[in-house]
Amino acid sequence: MKPSKDLQKQYEFFDVTADVGFWAFGRTINEAYQNASLAMFEVMTDTKKVNQIINKKITIQSEDKVSLLYDYLEELLFLEETEFLFFSKFDLMIKKSFKDDEISYELNGTIWGEHIDWDKHERRSEVKAVTFHLMDVIEDDLFKVRVILDL
Repeated sequence: MKPSKDLQKQYEFFDVTADVGFWAFGRTINEAYQNASLAMFEVMTDTKKVNQIINKKITIQSEDKVSLLYDYLEELLFLEETEFLFFSKFDLMIKKSFKDDEISYELNGTIWGEHIDWDKHERRSEVKAVTFHLMDVIEDDLFKVRVILDL
């Protein structure tokens, strides 16, 4: 698993017993988290068939990058489950901040999608939860995030 600097793929899946795992890639941390969002919704449906009709503003704050990724994906899953929405476009801005000698990370963004319509949207796997198991955020020549979803 080593995508080239020109980012030929947004994400790739890997085998995990009874769950699904993926690596998402980006030239920036924002792009890697956006691609992780897309990968999670690809597990549920074909995101190419999800129109960008509804937009939601989202703000998440966490103590580190891994917790931020977890909290963000959990928020997306919460919106999917409670408001019956699929999302297919994500515009995120992540920043690091310092307050009282504490580091935190804040994600602000807009996400676009539409209400789930089973006559239109392909039914794939139901995602029950995002897990912390093996979750990672790596920065080298690219940003790479590893996520395992509980199905």
